[in-house]
Formats: sequence, C-alpha cells, structure tokens
Amino acid sequence: MTDTLSRSDRWLLAVATVLTVAAAVTRYVDLNNVLAFVLAGLTLAVLASLVGRSVDHLGDRLGAGATGVLQSALGNLPELFVCIFALRAGLVKVVEAAVIGSILGNLLLVLGLAFLVGGLRNGTQRFDGERARTITAMMLLAVAAMLLPSLATLLHTPAATHERALSVIASVVLLLVFACSVPASIRKTPGPPSAEAGDAGPRWPLSFAVAMLVATGVLAALVSDWFVHALDPAIATLHISQAFAGLVIVAIAGNAVENVVGIQLAARNQADFALSVILNSPLQIALVLAPALVLLSFVVGGAAFTLVFPPLLVSVVVASVLAVGFIIIDGESVWLEGAALLGLYGVIAASFWWG
Repeated sequence: MTDTLSRSDRWLLAVATVLTVAAAVTRYVDLNNVLAFVLAGLTLAVLASLVGRSVDHLGDRLGAGATGVLQSALGNLPELFVCIFALRAGLVKVVEAAVIGSILGNLLLVLGLAFLVGGLRNGTQRFDGERARTITAMMLLAVAAMLLPSLATLLHTPAATHERALSVIASVVLLLVFACSVPASIRKTPGPPSAEAGDAGPRWPLSFAVAMLVATGVLAALVSDWFVHALDPAIATLHISQAFAGLVIVAIAGNAVENVVGIQLAARNQADFALSVILNSPLQIALVLAPALVLLSFVVGGAAFTLVFPPLLVSVVVASVLAVGFIIIDGESVWLEGAALLGLYGVIAASFWWG
C-alpha cells in the first residue's frame, strides 16, 4: 500500500493520526480545556484536508463535474458536525456566527489571501469576468434568500411571528436551487486542477479512497463532539464571545485547510480556477449547509435553528458580497485588493470580539 501513497499523503496521515490520538487523550483524561479545544480544532482542519484529498483521488472514476459536486457536499462535513453538536449543546450564537463566518472566511480571508499572494508573485491576474460575475450573482441571490427571514424579523412584518416556518420554506427553496444546479455541474468537463496539480503522486486505489472517505467522515463526527465539548470552557477561559468563536475559530477550523487549494492555484497564476474554487465554497454554505441545519435542528435535539441572524451579521455578509462583486467585476485582481479584503475581514472579526 505504501507505493500508492505519496510522501505528502504519508505525512498527512501521520499528522492526522497523532492529532486524533492527542485530541482523544485531552478529551477523556480531562486535561487543560484550552489545549483540548486547540487540538480538536487542528484535528478537524487536518481531517477536512483528508476528505478533500480522498475526493480528489476519486476524480478519475467520477469525472471532474461529479467530483466537484462531491467535494462541495463533503468539504463542509466537519463544520456540519460541529454545528449539529453545538445546537445540541444549546450554542445557537456559535452556530449562527459559524454559518456567516464560513461565508466571510471564504469571501474575504481566503479570496484576500489568494489576491495578495497571487498579485505579489505574478502581478496583475486576469480571470473570466463573466463566470466570476455569474458566481457572484448566484452568491448574492442565495444570501438574499437565506437572509429574508432575518429581514422580516428586523422590519417587524407579519411574517416575523412565523420565523421558523419561513426559515423552513426558505431552506427548502435553497436546497431545490442547489438540486437544480447539480446536473449542470456534473455535465461540466474541465474542472480545476487538484490540490496536487503539478506534483501529482500515485493515485489511490478506489477501495482505499472510499475507505479513507468513510473513515475521515466518522472521525470528523467524533472530533466535532470533542471540539464542542471543549468549546464553552475554552471560551470562558480565553474570555472571548460565542459570536467571535463561531465567526472566526469554528469557521477557520472547518474551512481553511480545504481552501488553501485556492491560494495555491492563485500563486501558480491559475486565477480562473482559484476564483472558482474559492467562490463556490461560500455559495454551497448558503445553498446547502445553512438550510440543512434548519431542517436537521428538528431531529437532532437541542436548540432550534432558524435563518434569523443578528443585524450585525446580516449587515457584514451583505456588505462583503457586494464588496467582492465590485472588486471582481473588471475581471482582474491586484495584490492591493487582496490586502483590502483582508483588512475588512480583520475589522469585522474585531467587531465581534466582545459579542
């Protein structure tokens, strides 16, 4: 089996094993809560990377389009588990902030880093402006539909007293839109290069790739439980708010490693592929993850989850989508635009430090 694994594969598996064991020890031996929280978060990030790599090795059998759909569906698996366990623990503010934080993390942090790194290394980068505008328009429409229950509540309309029913309706509509987009996505032929583009190692056998996908999914569920178990005590020890923990820490733990691919592509001057990888992730958060959490909250127990978010979260996500749309409308990016996006992300994160 070792001849089917590249050196980076072996390193990633070794790191995942060590971190998982360490996270389990800190969870059940009742050591320092902050250490348990940090180890569980790092383990989730590495497991997210393994999920992405497993899907990538299935690409030869499924085709680029189907692989992209599967990547979108499974790439947010660790964060989905974290949100489910957080709802069961009654940490609704963490879940609300994590959903919005995942969108902001991709739109501002990851895209900002991609523009910054790509611009500094390659100068002005150009991409398919029409495709970028299409993805951004879909993102704006998806976010608008996701936030309508919040708007109804803020404006005290008659629908405000039926926020859960309205959230369910909006969730079903968003999931239907996603379902309608799947056939077109599967028919697409060239897809973005894999994380190992330019340095492709041996391909995993089908049985090993599937087994790894199942194993990482199970482990992600276990580690998510440990992560949430340590979350509340760690928040109290570190004196940070639930909103900041969800907006920044949970969102980065669930998404950052997977989206390093987008930054790598930008560094290689593959701006079209980088933009597609980065912008499709928040689109799937709005179309799939948030609606799924609304419907799953009926069956998992714990706190109910609706699409009614605090006003500041609503404001920052709308402003971020509009800012990104304005930046990419000309079909090119420079490093200064990336720095500006990172600056906006920093100010937004700071504004939630106290709650």
